Amino acid sequence: MSRQPLVLHLNGMPGVGKSTLASRWADAHPGTLLLDVDVLRTWVSGWRDDFAATGAAVRPVAIAMLATHVEQGHGVVLPQLLADASELDRFRHAAEAAGGRWVEVLVEAADPGSRFSAREINQPHLEAVHRMVADAEPSQLASYAERLASLTDQVDGLIRLPTTDGDVDGAYSALVAAVG
Repeated sequence: MSRQPLVLHLNGMPGVGKSTLASRWADAHPGTLLLDVDVLRTWVSGWRDDFAATGAAVRPVAIAMLATHVEQGHGVVLPQLLADASELDRFRHAAEAAGGRWVEVLVEAADPGSRFSAREINQPHLEAVHRMVADAEPSQLASYAERLASLTDQVDGLIRLPTTDGDVDGAYSALVAAVG
């Protein structure tokens, strides 16, 4: 009997290291699709004009990519803030319906805001995310944090992954140990 392809969802606030960990995971697991919705949205013209709406438009495409890759017997790593239960359920359901094993990881940091503002911006999608977060009202970010906390309290089998600024190797080792 073949093993179920792993679909690893790295959830968390901006700046906690989701994309960095996802990249490390994909590099160490050949054949894994690194499905970064923030990168995918840059494939749509006009994405800089309405970053959020473009993200909503590409999420069904991301879900289809996820399902197709899993159906082919391959794993997926998804670094994406999903603070809405219905959106999270759509991704999870697609993974499981395609035969995948969904693993939910909440990547946490003591002060994601300062980590976010200090990180190097070297990709177009990071520039747009950085601008969006920098322009956001503190109450908007607080709302994301509250919704994420509420949502993760409801997720069975959630793995909490605390990270320390600058310790990518330690965070990745903890991720590998937690996921197995």
